[in-house]
Amino acid sequence: MAFRADEAAAAGYERLRAYLIPRDASPSERTRSEEALRNIVEKYGPPVDGYPTWHPLVRNHDGQTPETHPNDRCGYEGLDHTVYLAHAFITCPYTASGKPAEVIDSVERLPSHIAATITAEVLDVSFYNTGTTSILVSCEWSELLEPGGTVPKRLAVPLMLEQELPCWTWAQRAELWETMRPYLLGNPHGQRSSLFVSQDTALAIKKIYLAMVDSGMFGPLKMG
Repeated sequence: MAFRADEAAAAGYERLRAYLIPRDASPSERTRSEEALRNIVEKYGPPVDGYPTWHPLVRNHDGQTPETHPNDRCGYEGLDHTVYLAHAFITCPYTASGKPAEVIDSVERLPSHIAATITAEVLDVSFYNTGTTSILVSCEWSELLEPGGTVPKRLAVPLMLEQELPCWTWAQRAELWETMRPYLLGNPHGQRSSLFVSQDTALAIKKIYLAMVDSGMFGPLKMG
């Protein structure tokens, strides 16, 4: 079945809305939360299931254990009740837990990168539960995104190379493209694009990855 980005985004938004709009809030609070959520999604892109391993929101991980979701192995602390957008994520730790401050502090400690700046902002609306603190962790790209909110090829390709090239020093087997697709294109994805990259960018990533595999730098191709 062909990948339909609009359908994937719409379905993701309904799940996001059902999860984040607090049931214990008053009708007026729920309305305000829904409006804030729409604005955030409009600015930072549709809900996603997982990031490409090169995405600035998850790139600070151990090269031998790639991550596709923000967590403590990417440098974050205090995350709870977290949902993911293409260029940001919202996390909602309980206020009394002390975790909101941990989230803010850990984001401020993340290493800088030329491609994007990661920031954390406490929101003035309730998401998930009225007893939580809603925090938006956003990826502010150094260049404009493409129409549709996808990452430009001139950023996506070098970010991918930064992640994959060092693997030649320890890899023993090269992974099939089918295995690597969700790690390099993100989720959800189709055969030739995703909510993160256009068809043109995805094709460039695939060609470069297969060229590295063909060179033998990762070792023999893993079959099955």
